[in-house]
Amino acid sequence: MKLRNRNVEKLHTDDYDALIIGGGINGAATAAALAGKGAKVALIDRGDFAGSTSMHSSNLVWGGIKYMESKDFALVRKLCKSRNHLIKSYPSTVQEIRFLTTITKGFRHSPRYLWAGTWLYWLMGNGFTKLPRLLSPKKIKQEEPIIDINGAVGGFEYSDAYLHDNDARFVFNFVRHALNYGAVAANYVESLGAEREGDTWITKARNVMDGSTFNIRSKVLINAAGPWVDQHNALTGQKTTHQHLYSKGIHLIVPQLTDTKRVLAFFADDGRLFFVIPMGNRTCIGTTDTHMEHPEVDVTADDIAFVLENINKRLTLDKPLTQDDIISTRCGVRPLAIKADQGSDRDFLQLSRKHVIDTNPESAHISIFGGKLTDCLNVGDEIAEDVKRLGVPLSDPNFHWYGEPPEPVKQQFMDQAKRMNLDDMTAATSSEPLSSRLWRRYAEQAMPMLEKIRQDPSEADILIEGTEYIRCELEHARDHEMITQLEDFLRRRAKVSLVVHHEQLRQSPGLKEACRVLFGEEAEERFTTYFKENRDTSRPPVETLS
Repeated sequence: MKLRNRNVEKLHTDDYDALIIGGGINGAATAAALAGKGAKVALIDRGDFAGSTSMHSSNLVWGGIKYMESKDFALVRKLCKSRNHLIKSYPSTVQEIRFLTTITKGFRHSPRYLWAGTWLYWLMGNGFTKLPRLLSPKKIKQEEPIIDINGAVGGFEYSDAYLHDNDARFVFNFVRHALNYGAVAANYVESLGAEREGDTWITKARNVMDGSTFNIRSKVLINAAGPWVDQHNALTGQKTTHQHLYSKGIHLIVPQLTDTKRVLAFFADDGRLFFVIPMGNRTCIGTTDTHMEHPEVDVTADDIAFVLENINKRLTLDKPLTQDDIISTRCGVRPLAIKADQGSDRDFLQLSRKHVIDTNPESAHISIFGGKLTDCLNVGDEIAEDVKRLGVPLSDPNFHWYGEPPEPVKQQFMDQAKRMNLDDMTAATSSEPLSSRLWRRYAEQAMPMLEKIRQDPSEADILIEGTEYIRCELEHARDHEMITQLEDFLRRRAKVSLVVHHEQLRQSPGLKEACRVLFGEEAEERFTTYFKENRDTSRPPVETLS
């Protein structure tokens, strides 16, 4: 809390080149890009960073192969290049993964036609990934025995990428970049609207934690509020050429269904793509695609029934998945950008996730519509160009503001970890060596952790049962990651609440100890508040089940 409180104080005592509203992937990447290029930046979010759409993705970094069918080749080409760039820039975090897609009899395209499409997709991605493969039903069954090939006419395999950690963690790493470059960022600070006075935006803000209000002054105002961009524009009186439609997507997290590290892709009964995605020792299945009128959404019994029905039809499990197998759920909206004059009757299933930057030069106001994680580096660079055109000087407009530290820094970390036999301390239940995991999550900020462990080996002890998080990680999160509520750690800096049963967490002595590390004297209060406010989302009210 000390870091956050210092930053909240700076928000109303300094003036900024740009204030960014919203700490999802668009806002976080924008903050890192602008701060890295020399602008004086502030970033606020009324909740936690990555607290909405950016924590409910499928954890996939893909080039938009589904847009091939609508012949949106320019977007596919752009997204493939962005995917490749992320893989090269974050090799420990964004990694290539194979997708195996099964086609059933009567589908609108034959496997060979789709296979040919994957070759075009591969070429549009500059041949960066492994080659596509055409698979017979027999070959599919050999490689993935849990797939039901009754009615299958074949399939194909191709590559995209996925996040080794969760999406919200990836977003926070951009916030961390921004902080390292001198930005001021604070979660749980809400914008109550802004007015233009001369050449300055005056944004009225509220500290959600204590209710106090104050003003933030900036030359440029950037609306990166995700699904709430339109609502915030209404607060500031901004008219834009675009607006949002909303599509709800849910995923179910269940016990591990297959130990192969590939994504199984199917077409659901309604023709939409449907995935079985590896998540460590768990599996993520989904998604739905439901048109919504508003961005506030929740998991319903019908959502769960749809996912379970579709997955059980396509897999040959020892026994069908039921609601009792659900460990947790993810539920969020995808904000889809459309031109304001197109109305809300557009077929949202045909809309892409491309981003649109809507800039008003007269008021120095920028709105970011749509977007997806794959395109985040482009968003950062494009916003920086617009901010520069709005008259904000950038001291180093060509600064390389993203990516992992250079290889010599990584090698220094790995050498030190090897000298102290760090990987020998890896818990038997962990999915990877401790050195690899610490580097991937914290990069050069993991160096002090090594020294802590060297001085006290108990710092490498797992603190919360059923997870991989060690004591010194909790201490790092407390000091450097603005953990304000318990959910910030359990759901966004980590993925604990996704992979550990809700009731198991409630009964966990290790979680109570983690609360003491994170919150000190307020530990009991934060623990109680979390379980009061966060019900078990995998268990909708019984009376609503069909």
